[in-house]
Amino acid sequence: MPVRVAGIRKQYGGAAALHEVTLDFPAGGFATLLGPSGCGKTTLLRIIAGFVEPDAGTVQVGDRDVGGEPPWRRRIGFVFQSYALWPHMTVSENVSYGLRLRRRPRAEVAERVRGVLERVGMGGLGDRHPGQLSGGQQQRIALARAIVLEPDVLLLDEPLSNLDAQLRVEMRREIRRLQREVGITTIYVTHDQEEALEMSDVVAVMSQGRVEQVGTAEGVYRRPRSPFVATFLGAATLLHGQAQADGTLLVAGQRLPLSLPSSLAGRTVRVAVRPESVSVVAEGAPGALHATVTECGYHGHLWRVVARVADGLDLVAYTAQAVVVGQAVSLRPSEGVVVEVELSSR
Repeated sequence: MPVRVAGIRKQYGGAAALHEVTLDFPAGGFATLLGPSGCGKTTLLRIIAGFVEPDAGTVQVGDRDVGGEPPWRRRIGFVFQSYALWPHMTVSENVSYGLRLRRRPRAEVAERVRGVLERVGMGGLGDRHPGQLSGGQQQRIALARAIVLEPDVLLLDEPLSNLDAQLRVEMRREIRRLQREVGITTIYVTHDQEEALEMSDVVAVMSQGRVEQVGTAEGVYRRPRSPFVATFLGAATLLHGQAQADGTLLVAGQRLPLSLPSSLAGRTVRVAVRPESVSVVAEGAPGALHATVTECGYHGHLWRVVARVADGLDLVAYTAQAVVVGQAVSLRPSEGVVVEVELSSR
């Protein structure tokens, strides 16, 4: 089922949590609500689930307006950040709980529980209790409990935040595999940019109760429309300068070849430059800028280098080899994305 929220507003006391949020989530797709803590993404997820009533706006699942319906009537599965497993119940009892509330036949319950545990890689562990499981195993049980009811929509609220780094990587791939197999419309909440980029068909970046930008993971990353999106979704250096007719940016007395649109010539703009578009090149290479290294840190397979081109102008690049702080280098930026144009600059 597709999901649509339209004009959603929510206020707690004098603080607005959501401002007129409208979003469409495609049927069978994997959509992510991405943003910092307090941006409203969990509030929006809980409104879709029916746990929170909006002050205004509508929630539609398929062609059905579910506003006012309690959560158990919305055919929506929810996976909580804390997993919310009952410690006194076995794995099988946790997973079958919703089916038993619906008074499904005992044989059907047993068969569906067995099948879903096999699907999430937990077959044979039905007699264990949550306290006997690892964090990753508990996460799988929480997923199994949500999908055994065959909901129209699956909602996940930061489900991997309690796991260590390596297990997070494994589980996000497992969740994506499972979602593709089941074909269920999924809305996933996270503040982790890497999770959003790897897992999502659609990313909605949120800030202060508003949707800043919606698009494919690649589209939002490569074509951010605001300084916030550029810096929150991946690393980016924001440069403030004047666009030139030849596509360069004049900033701090330097001309940077960033392939800017000629239509912006003469305008004061803010440009996002990704580290991967800045190369460390040989001295005297075309378009090279003289710079001095101010930081160098190892990031597993590459070195992250910050180099000062001029006062007020630092660039970030990734290199395969370490450089020394204070070392002179030559940098060549190749492109930048305009994320803001000053209206008064013309």
